[in-house]
Amino acid sequence: MPDGATPFVLDVRDLKTVFRTRSGEVHAVNNVSFTLKPGELLGVVGESGSGKSVTMMSLIRLLPMPPAEIRGGQVLFEGQDLAHAPEDALRAIRGARIGMVFQDPMTSLNPVFTVGYQIMEPLRTHMGLTKTQAATRAAELLDLVGIPDARARLADYPHQFSGGMRQRVMIAIALACEPKVLIADEPTTALDVTIQAQILELIKELRQKLGMAIVWITHDLGVIAGIADRVMVMYGGQVVEQAPVRELFANPQHPYTRMLLETVPHIRGARSDKLRVIQGQPPILSKPPASCPFRARCPQAFDRCARENPARFDLGASHDVACFWDFKSGAARHV
Repeated sequence: MPDGATPFVLDVRDLKTVFRTRSGEVHAVNNVSFTLKPGELLGVVGESGSGKSVTMMSLIRLLPMPPAEIRGGQVLFEGQDLAHAPEDALRAIRGARIGMVFQDPMTSLNPVFTVGYQIMEPLRTHMGLTKTQAATRAAELLDLVGIPDARARLADYPHQFSGGMRQRVMIAIALACEPKVLIADEPTTALDVTIQAQILELIKELRQKLGMAIVWITHDLGVIAGIADRVMVMYGGQVVEQAPVRELFANPQHPYTRMLLETVPHIRGARSDKLRVIQGQPPILSKPPASCPFRARCPQAFDRCARENPARFDLGASHDVACFWDFKSGAARHV
C-alpha cells in the first residue's frame, strides 16, 4: 500500500455535533469514531434518540446549519476532510460518491416530477450524460432494482408506485452515480415484512454486483443479524460497543447491548410472560457527557460510572466496548 494510503473508504474521527436551541445546546454526537472498509456493511443500531441518524447526516453535512454545528472531528473520504470541506466540494460528493436512502420515500421523492426525471438529474449533474444517455441509464437502474417495464415507468410519478416500489426508486437514485458508500437510514422501517425482505435481498445482490460499502442505520437487530459484517451500537450520541456481527450477538459486552438483545422476541424456548423493554429514555445532553450516559438505566452501574465517561476498551477480535463493567469477571475493570 502506498505511503499515506488507507485501507478504509471512510474514516471518522472524534466527530462532535451540537444543536443550538432556545433552551440551550443539545450535544447530539459526542466523539464518534469508526471506519468503513470497501465492500463492508456496517450496521448502526440503537433506540430512537441515540444519535444514529444525526451522526450519519453529519458525515456529509446534511443537517441545517444553524441550528446544527459540527464542533469537532474529521470525516476522511478520498483524501478530503468532509467536516471542513467547502460546500461546492460537498455538493460534488453528495449523491455521486456517497449516496443516501432515507426512511420514507414519499417525503424524499418530489411529487411534481416524474421518477425518470429524478433519476436522470444526478446522472446529468454529476456524470455529464446527455438527456438520451441519462434516460437509457435510468431505465437500466430501474431494471436493476427490480421494477418491471422499467422504460415505460420512467414517465410515472411517485404516487403511481407502491411503498416498496418507491423505496426501490430511492435506491436506484442513490446508486445512479455508482457511489463508493451508501448510507441507508432505516430504509425498510415503513414497509411490510414481505416488501422488507425483498429490499434486503436487493441490497445483498447490489452489494455483491457493485462492491460498495454500506452504512445501514436501524433499530431492528433481526435485520442487522442477517446482512451486516460489523455492528456499531450507539447510545447518548456515542459509540458504546462495536464488533463483528457474530461476535456481538454471541458475546455482547455492554449492558445496553445486552438489554437491546433481550428485547428481541424469540420463537424457541419457553414463552415469556411479556415482552421485555428497557425502562426509561435516552438522555438529551445539554453538555458533553462527563459520566456514563447509560448509568441511570444500567443494572451494573456503580460509583465510577457517575464520575467518568468510559473510553472504548479494546477487547481483541475487532471488538471494543465503552464500559467499566467486565461481564467475564463479573466485576469492575481495573483500568
